[in-house]
Amino acid sequence: SSGINAEWPLRPGGLKALGVRDLSYRMAFLGCGVENTVQTEMTGGIDPNSELTEEDVRAQVSERDLLRIYEMSKDRNIYGNLATSMFPTIHGSDEIKKGVLLMLFGGVAKKTIEGTSLRGDINLCIVGDPSTAKSQFLKQISEFSPRCIYTSGKASTAAGLTAAVVRDEESQEFVIEAGALLLADNGICCIDEFDKMDVRDQVAIHEAMEQQTISITKAGVKAVLNARTSILAAANPIGGRYDRSKSLQQNIQLSAPIMSRFDLFFVLVDECNEVTDYAIARRIVDLHTRQQESVEREYTMEEIRRYIAFAKKFKPRITKESQEFMVEEYKKLRQRDANAMSKASWRITVRQLESLIRLSEAMAKMVCEDEVLVGHVKEAFRLLSKSIIRVETPDINLEDEPEVPEQTDDAMDGEEGEQLRITFEDYRKISNMLIQRMRDFEDQEKNKDSEEGALKKKELVDWYISQVEEEIEGEQEMIARMNVTEKVIERLVKVDNVLLEIGGGEKGESPYLVVHPNYIVD
Repeated sequence: SSGINAEWPLRPGGLKALGVRDLSYRMAFLGCGVENTVQTEMTGGIDPNSELTEEDVRAQVSERDLLRIYEMSKDRNIYGNLATSMFPTIHGSDEIKKGVLLMLFGGVAKKTIEGTSLRGDINLCIVGDPSTAKSQFLKQISEFSPRCIYTSGKASTAAGLTAAVVRDEESQEFVIEAGALLLADNGICCIDEFDKMDVRDQVAIHEAMEQQTISITKAGVKAVLNARTSILAAANPIGGRYDRSKSLQQNIQLSAPIMSRFDLFFVLVDECNEVTDYAIARRIVDLHTRQQESVEREYTMEEIRRYIAFAKKFKPRITKESQEFMVEEYKKLRQRDANAMSKASWRITVRQLESLIRLSEAMAKMVCEDEVLVGHVKEAFRLLSKSIIRVETPDINLEDEPEVPEQTDDAMDGEEGEQLRITFEDYRKISNMLIQRMRDFEDQEKNKDSEEGALKKKELVDWYISQVEEEIEGEQEMIARMNVTEKVIERLVKVDNVLLEIGGGEKGESPYLVVHPNYIVD
């Protein structure tokens, strides 16, 4: 037989390699024939968890497949070709495709001198309106990945996701039943309807998402189990539609700790666009009428599986230049987060820096590089900025104390509100131009050893009007532009605290304006 049962009077050893760190059994199974279940046809015969040696590669992969992998690694547009080949039936959402692709490659898991494990798996969450192909991403990944568990948040409990302790029918002893995260060890766990999960169930996966272990102390059973899995989650915003006037955290029912454990957040908004709607409708009709002909792939799914399994063997190291670039970009994120004008979805912490490292390593793996270069870090930073920094912002109301319009003066108040309300992008553009002008003027005066070194409000407004005079048509529009510019300056002084007033006020003179020394222009 392939195995025998043996009674153990003492605590057995050797189970740590099987993923069990601290567990006592009175019964153990001794196997005389062991076969790796990961090494299947789905990975092209390559074991992604083994070390990379030339002899092993040639033994596992045929010459023809090895030549194809080499050709794919030399493809200059392999980043985009792999993303489109994996999701040929989904139109658009290129950033999400690239993010999911990097999640499949993953970073490099490390262990510190003290023995602390640093995860290399990438967690990703997709938030969006209904009918934006969120579940389609999850379904395709669950079918593509060799070890993937698909579950729904509404129908999952804490025990179902982590592990449960039940009584064995034969021995009448308490045993552990593995949950979705344990079954997806060294794989991917897809959780749909993530926002529908109970808060207590969400707390249960905190440890699994960061430490990648699951600790159990139930019914006299104490165990620490490995859950080295990437989590791909999909969530719907509150009320079914994403509200642009609110931040990301206000749109979904997720706590700040669990949001910070996701490396990437992507928002899908169902907008009415004639060109996009036509392309999506054309794609759906083609899928229903010409299923095989409408699907265009640069690489087949078998080639992608084989390439990913091969590329995951690489353990790229971060170069000195890349390390310095990462530190500088992280400093910019923190300083931007501290600004009053910042509209980030949550505070930037060191977890975002670790996310940047993991994404950069995944980029290096994708092109089969042994080193993480600056170009890999730039692409990782761009994806990170797309997901957590760029948040939809409401229009800026330039009124100091906005009043509720009366019923009799609706039309008049509506006109006034339109004049004193601008989009956040326009507000940021005007404020950046004014601040840059003030900085340049201060530098010029320093070189001249002048005592002034600052501009007044009227001088700043006149300068801005001179810069945009080609866009102004008529005297009425010029007066409106001047009014908006004055309101922007007042908001920068009183609300955002970006500009400081010096002097003036006693004899009716307007004060000088200077930029706060700690402010950084985006």
